[in-house]
Amino acid sequence: MEKAVLLHVICGFLAVLGVSLVKADDPYRFYTWTVTYGTRYLLGVPQQVILINNQFPGPRLDVVTNDNIILNLINKLDQPFLLTWNGIKQRKNSWQDGVLGTNCPIPPNSNYTYKFQTKDQIGSYTYFPSTLLHKAAGGFGGINVYERPKIPIPFPNPDGDFTLLIGDWYKTNHKTLQQFLDAGRSLPFPDGVLINGQGQNTFSGDQGKTYMFRISNVGLSTSLNFRIQGHKLKLVEVEGSHTVQNIYDSLDVHVGQSVAVLVTLNQPPRDYYIVASTRFTKTVLTASAALHYTNSHTPVSGPLPTGPTYEIHWSMQQARTFRWNLTASAARPNPQGSYHYGRITPTKTIVLANSAPLINGKKRYAVNRVSYINPDTPLKLADYFNIPGVFSVDTIQSLPSSGPPFIATSVVPASLHDFLEVVFQNNENTIQSWHLDGYDFWVVGYGSGQWTPANRKSYNLVDASTRHTAQVYPNSWTTILVSLDNQGMWNLRSAIWERQYLGQQLYLRVWTSVHSFANEYDIPSNALRCGKAIGQH
Repeated sequence: MEKAVLLHVICGFLAVLGVSLVKADDPYRFYTWTVTYGTRYLLGVPQQVILINNQFPGPRLDVVTNDNIILNLINKLDQPFLLTWNGIKQRKNSWQDGVLGTNCPIPPNSNYTYKFQTKDQIGSYTYFPSTLLHKAAGGFGGINVYERPKIPIPFPNPDGDFTLLIGDWYKTNHKTLQQFLDAGRSLPFPDGVLINGQGQNTFSGDQGKTYMFRISNVGLSTSLNFRIQGHKLKLVEVEGSHTVQNIYDSLDVHVGQSVAVLVTLNQPPRDYYIVASTRFTKTVLTASAALHYTNSHTPVSGPLPTGPTYEIHWSMQQARTFRWNLTASAARPNPQGSYHYGRITPTKTIVLANSAPLINGKKRYAVNRVSYINPDTPLKLADYFNIPGVFSVDTIQSLPSSGPPFIATSVVPASLHDFLEVVFQNNENTIQSWHLDGYDFWVVGYGSGQWTPANRKSYNLVDASTRHTAQVYPNSWTTILVSLDNQGMWNLRSAIWERQYLGQQLYLRVWTSVHSFANEYDIPSNALRCGKAIGQH
C-alpha cells in the first residue's frame, strides 16, 4: 500500500514537472534573415534601400535576458555584409561581434549563422550594418531585451511598448556616398530625418495609461532632440541601465545612443505631435509622428513644438542629470549600485584626441594621429592563429602627441580585469560620439576645453550612468571608466559613420595568458575565413 501511494506521488510529481517544462520558455530563439535590396519612397523619391526579410527597418528582436540567439543571415546583396549588435556585450564571445576586426564579411549569395547570448542584460539596443556605408541604406532595427520573470524593474509594467528608430537620412545612394568619402570628400548635409523609416507614423494609446517609448538614434551623423507635444518624458533606462527617474520636456539622443522613457497619456483626448529634430546644425531638419489617443477625434494641428537647436551648454547640463538608479535591480537580482566603481583606482589612463587631417591629399579622421585601416584579415583571427603582420599594439600611443598623422591598423593592448580611465578629447568644432563594443562604461565627466588631471575633481564617482555610447561636445572632453572583464578584441569607434569609415576607430585587445573557457569561448566551428586566415584550422 505504501509503495502504491509512493508511486502515485512520484507519478503526480513527474506529471506536474512535465507540465511546467512544457510551459517553460525556451532559452533558444531561432531566426532566418535574408538581406536584399529594395525600393522605398522615404523622402518622397524612390531609392534603393537594404531590406531584411523585405522589411525596412529590419525586424525587431524581442528577447529575454540570457536568451540564446541563433540567427542565420543570408546575404543577397552584391557586396560583402555584416551586422553588428550595438550594445550587446557578447560576453566572452567577440567572435560574434559582427565588425571587420572580428569577423570576415559574409560574401554575396552566402550566409553566416550568428550564435550569441543576451547575457545579463536588459534594455533598449539596436543592430545595423558595420560594412562599407551600408548603414546609409538601412539594414538596421531594434533589439529589446526584457527582464526575466521575478527580476523586478523599478517602475510598473507599462501598458504598451513602442520602439522609435530616429535618424538622419540621405536620398543619395549609399554607393555614391561611399565614393564621396573614397575621393577624400565629406558627406553632404543630410536630406531629412526619419522615424521608423517613414515620414509619417502614428502611435496609439488609451487616455490615462502609461507607455514606454524606446528611442534610438540610428542615423549617420546628427544628434537629435526628441519630444512629445504636451507630454512629459520620464527617463527610466539608458542603454541597459536603469536611471533615476527624472522628468524632461525633451531629450537629446546622440548618434548610436538609446534611451527609454515613460509617457502617461494624461492630456485631453486628441492627437499630439511626436518630434525629432537635428541638434547643433545651422539648418534644422525635423521629422514628426502622431501620438493618437484612442478616444480622439481631433487630428494633430498647429505648429510643431519647438526644441533646442544649438545650445551646447544646455545639452551638457542635461547629460549630467542622467544618474544611475543605485537601488534598482540589474538583469541579475543584485542592485546596480552594488559595484562601487568610484572606489577603484584605474590601472591606466588613456587620452584619445580625434582629428580630421589630410593624408596623401585626402580627408581622413584620426585618433592620436593614427587613422585606422581595416586589414584583409580580421584582427581576432590573426590573434587566434598567431598570424604576423596584420596588426601592431605599438602604433597608437595612450596620450596625444605631436607629429604627422599616418594610416595604420591600431590596437591598444590591455589585460583582463584592468580598470581604465579613458578621456575622449575633442579639439574640433563638431560634436563627437564614441562607442565601445563588448562593454558598458560609466560616463563620469563632461567638460569644456582641454582635459587635465585636475578635472578629476569634477567626476561623478557615485551614481554616473552606464552606457555604451558617449557624446563629446565641441572643443570639450568626456571621461569614462570601464572595467575590462570581457576578454576579446573589441572595437572602439566613432558612431558618426563617415568618421568611422575614414579611420576614427581602433581596437582594444583585452588579453590574458590563461587560456580558459571561463574567460573566452573557442572559435566557432562555422567561423568564416578570409585574408591570411584562409586555410587556418
